[in-house]
Amino acid sequence: MIRTLLECEKVRAVISIGCCYNLLSEEGFANARIQYGFPMSCGVKSVNLSLGKSSRDLACQSAERWKSLGKDAGLHNFELHAFRAAFQMVLHKYFPEVGISPSIGRQGKALRRKQQRKIIKSELQAEESTYSDLPQMACNMEEACSVTHSGESEAGNTSGVRSDVDALFTKMSLHTGSTCERTMSTYKYSLFEKFCQSGLCRLGLKPSDDINFHGIWKEVEPFVSLIGIYWSLRAAFGPLLETLILLDRLLFLQEQGDVLESVMLPIFDPAISPRNVAIIAKKPDAGISSHHSSR
Repeated sequence: MIRTLLECEKVRAVISIGCCYNLLSEEGFANARIQYGFPMSCGVKSVNLSLGKSSRDLACQSAERWKSLGKDAGLHNFELHAFRAAFQMVLHKYFPEVGISPSIGRQGKALRRKQQRKIIKSELQAEESTYSDLPQMACNMEEACSVTHSGESEAGNTSGVRSDVDALFTKMSLHTGSTCERTMSTYKYSLFEKFCQSGLCRLGLKPSDDINFHGIWKEVEPFVSLIGIYWSLRAAFGPLLETLILLDRLLFLQEQGDVLESVMLPIFDPAISPRNVAIIAKKPDAGISSHHSSR
């Protein structure tokens, strides 16, 4: 679009808003061609700066939108990254003929929506269960409070009661916690297997009974908790990389001299539209007023 402004006489102005940086062609990372999406400017070309696919992927991050995500939704995002990584291991081990970076579409979103609906339903059920269990919990507490040492009760010492109550709740907590952990682990494995089945179908691959989904998931599961930390650190570089790509485009326009007037401005709320920066350029005789134009 930016080059069209220079190459086509009829185009007098352009407003360019970045998108899909991961799909940019890059010099040295694609088939030989006359023009590349990055770098465009002579200035960036002169320093031999390259990004690579991983960096261009990071430039697409929407860090501002993370604020609007609840805790559960944020954790689900990280779980999907774990699913993708484990699925890559499935392909590497059982389908080595598949390319290094196959595309299976954005099935993660559909899976995440299903998860969220299940979570809402389970939370409502848990809330109802909690209220229905209150009488039983009260009986348990009463039973614990009645188990005291005779000497302590006669002396008015309540430390024994407190200890017994604490012991009861600790036992209940440990039992409930271990059960929940096992249930959650089984649930996540079930989601992972569905993710893999869907991914294989999208790639036109027939799932085999020989695939040990459970073994691969058990290998990945201990590292799932680290993905959020690692991904957050990587994503912090996203705005920097996007700015680099945008400045390269702006510099390309400025290098054209007096034939163009150009400016780069934030025009959207990044929480609503992560790609919120526009590069506005026009030819001096375009008849469009601009109070912010600069070269």
